[in-house]
Amino acid sequence: MGFLDKLKAKFTKKEKKEENQQEIKESVKIYEKGLTKSRKSFTSKLNELTNRYTRINEEYFEELEEILIMADIGVGTVMSFMDKLKERVTKDKITDPKELKEVIVDELFIIYVDGEVLSTKLAVSEQKPTVYLFVGVNGVGKTTTIAKLAHIYKEQGNKVLLIAGDTFRAGATKQLKEWSERVGVSFYGKEEGADPSSVIYEGLEKAKQEGMDYVFIDTAGRLQNKVNLMKELEKMNKVIGRLVENAPHETLLVIDATTGQNGISQAKAFKEITPLTGIVLTKLDGTAKGGIVLAIKEEVNLPVKFIGLGERKEDLQEFDVEKYIYGLFKDFMEEEE
Repeated sequence: MGFLDKLKAKFTKKEKKEENQQEIKESVKIYEKGLTKSRKSFTSKLNELTNRYTRINEEYFEELEEILIMADIGVGTVMSFMDKLKERVTKDKITDPKELKEVIVDELFIIYVDGEVLSTKLAVSEQKPTVYLFVGVNGVGKTTTIAKLAHIYKEQGNKVLLIAGDTFRAGATKQLKEWSERVGVSFYGKEEGADPSSVIYEGLEKAKQEGMDYVFIDTAGRLQNKVNLMKELEKMNKVIGRLVENAPHETLLVIDATTGQNGISQAKAFKEITPLTGIVLTKLDGTAKGGIVLAIKEEVNLPVKFIGLGERKEDLQEFDVEKYIYGLFKDFMEEEE
């Protein structure tokens, strides 16, 4: 039984052996639906390629390579993958492209889990509050992501405070305040143009006084002026660390999946100017190039901790590589059944 078959058995089993089996199935459905564009584009091309060739040859490998690059997996990742795939073909004496289906899925999964194990769990401080700092360029869905995460944590019974540290962009503070009211969590912000570090200082004082469990801090995304942004983030980190021990406990970069390789460039740029602990990949449902998840791991070596698979609050999902591989490839194996 191949890896994808095992996932299929795991995610579609009818018996309820686990208490959270229903919850797992709902999450898998969100992955399936959210990855529809990528799956339809990617899988159809792979199946069409498989059906056109009766034997594996160099032309087959060249076309496969192109399909993978077009899926935004990234050139470096694809080159490494192709080398491993060719090794497997030689070692296992595989000649039929249909026999290669399981191997392709297996090797792509191995790319993600190979080497250093990157945790997708968000860090939680033993002492209140746990502080999460959010960075990313404007327009990637940073504010919406903060609101959706705040909703998740509030639903778990936590007291959450949002701090408007982006005092540069017009309307950013107002937007975050409106979201806080919509999801029913606390908010702290000041007038437009205020010093962001002073806003954060006062917000964290409020969080400590009111016994908040979690604090989510929005920041400006002026990547075009990296020096100023670096200084600003350094100052923020010092203020946060002075008020809350070992904070920020996570610094999460929000990337829009529809921007493709530009998103990878953003990740590399932000990694140069501030310590990052993970990535939130938004709008994955809006692109046919869902392979970007694999490229992030290979090229930036940061864990994807959450992915956005739709507009609803529940469509922001904690990243699970097995659900991702299943959602991306489930049709690939079914074609031959």
